[in-house]
Amino acid sequence: MKEVKKYAAGNYDVVVVGAGHAGCEAALASARLGMKTLMLTMNLNSVADMPCNPNIGGTGKGHLVREIDALGGQMALIIDRACIQSRMLNTSKGPAVHSLRVQADKKKYHTEMKKVLEDEPNLDLRQGEVVDILVEDGEVKGVETRTGAIYSSKAVILATGTYLKGRIFIGEVNYESGPSGYSPSNLLSEALKKLGIGLRRFKTGTPARVHRDTIDFSKMEIQPGDEEVVPFSFMNMDKDFHIDQVPCYLTYTTEKTKEIIKNNLDRSPLYAGEMEGIGPRYCPSIEDKIVRFPDRDIHQVFIEPEGLDTKEMYVQGVSSSLPEEVQIEMYKSIIGLENVKFMRSAYAIEYDCIDPTTLKRTLEHKTIKNLFFAGQINGSSGYEEAAAQGLIAGINAALNIKGKEPFILDRSEAYIGVLIDDLVTKGTNEPYRMMTARAEYRLTLRQDNADLRLTQKGYDIGLVTEERYKKMLKKKELIEGELERLKNIVINPTEENNSILEKLGTTKIKNPFSLYDLIKRPELTYEKLEVLDENRPDLPREIRLQVETHIKYEGYIRKQMIQIEQFKKLENKKLPMDLDYSKIKGLSNEAVQKLNQMKPDSVGQASRISGVSPADINVLLIYLEQKRREKKENSHD
Repeated sequence: MKEVKKYAAGNYDVVVVGAGHAGCEAALASARLGMKTLMLTMNLNSVADMPCNPNIGGTGKGHLVREIDALGGQMALIIDRACIQSRMLNTSKGPAVHSLRVQADKKKYHTEMKKVLEDEPNLDLRQGEVVDILVEDGEVKGVETRTGAIYSSKAVILATGTYLKGRIFIGEVNYESGPSGYSPSNLLSEALKKLGIGLRRFKTGTPARVHRDTIDFSKMEIQPGDEEVVPFSFMNMDKDFHIDQVPCYLTYTTEKTKEIIKNNLDRSPLYAGEMEGIGPRYCPSIEDKIVRFPDRDIHQVFIEPEGLDTKEMYVQGVSSSLPEEVQIEMYKSIIGLENVKFMRSAYAIEYDCIDPTTLKRTLEHKTIKNLFFAGQINGSSGYEEAAAQGLIAGINAALNIKGKEPFILDRSEAYIGVLIDDLVTKGTNEPYRMMTARAEYRLTLRQDNADLRLTQKGYDIGLVTEERYKKMLKKKELIEGELERLKNIVINPTEENNSILEKLGTTKIKNPFSLYDLIKRPELTYEKLEVLDENRPDLPREIRLQVETHIKYEGYIRKQMIQIEQFKKLENKKLPMDLDYSKIKGLSNEAVQKLNQMKPDSVGQASRISGVSPADINVLLIYLEQKRREKKENSHD
């Protein structure tokens, strides 16, 4: 084979490798912060592709989407345009775990995101396979493509998804491939290894796509969208957001399904030992479910449309790597799928990813300057987790180039902070999925207040538009104004007022009460008390909900704010990146090894490293105090 002739193809500030959800957010953030940005993808048809489930959001994930939006990212705006069904999950529980989940028209999502990328003035979109990362003296200098093009740059963001040495598994058949039949990236893995970046194998999977006309929906339970559609983007909250929603359907596997799978487990590449990759615990294949839950005879299956212009239906809950003919037999044993026809078979995909503990909390590599990683290459799973990382990587690549302070969200500020801290501090031995249970401060990290928490930060770094910023300030003003108004409206214990209160299902009052205090009662709500509030202003639904949440959970929120204050104290105690922990007396051997390996940026981060004990943290605090005193004494000299 002839050697490829290399040529200078262009100079950029930032090169983003990959155009999935991480790549899109990274490229847009970088370009909008004034960086001349290039996005390279192996196939332009795969921009913002959704190779697995046709939805955005869900428990925990919906919080991430709202936070991306609050910071000036793109995902929420695009899913609002591509939405075909909307449901708010966990509404029977407290507001901390309410999560929006939206069915997407996959094709429209891709088209709308591609339009935004193409229209971005500082961004060039280019088809090409990156085969090498150019590094000199520990600093990124650009990338090389398969055709010999050299793109010089000051920073590189790798957002390669599941493409690195991707391999598809369907029963005994396996072959090199990226997701959805796209080509894999086979050469970049070797380039990363040459840079000393260790790789490991993870796996994920996807169910079959079946033809709508071959499904018997009469045997299934219809799953309609919510009557009142709530948009994802804060920019759309005050708009008349109406869509013609498409239903999903709930059905079940049968005992026959279980029998077919058990009889063919030896043909599953996972159980036959042909796959080395580690799969996602929280999104297991149907084979995994049968093995892990042997006492359960049936499992839920959701039938979801892939879009408005296609008859492909996604069979949620039945991802599989079984042979094709076994898949068909197994799917036909599911209620309502007795005569189903396949359009695409289910498969498992194995791919290379890195150990995320080799990254800083900015998502920059610890030893290679201006080389950033985002998305599934960091060991995460999911479109939302990828997009969140892409946004942070894009912001920090731009800030690095400008010589500005890095942008880091901690665990008390955002789910994005939890996600990144979990990955880079604790690492992950399986594809990481965001869940509300991972966030210690979830009562204050609600999806409905993401703009109040983060939009100021996004505005300060230059990513949030003036329009978005003013919307947030107006919302804040309305909430604060209404809380103050409710405190000042006094309800006296008259016979008429007590009669109203009894009708509302609560006890009479003997002393004057403010409306603010009455709303605190579990059986009363902001809406119910309208009968005692003659001059109540006509406020948007999101403001009313925020007001009620603030009042009802005031005591819990106050307690959580005290916890956050304590957490911040440790986060603010910074540790030098060049500190040699073996020279600090009193640390355990394991702590020295882990701390030298991880190089945490604060005592708070150090406290979350496995193997670093509370006693080790005390040693670090004493060491920092000694250093502070020495510095103070030296300054007096």
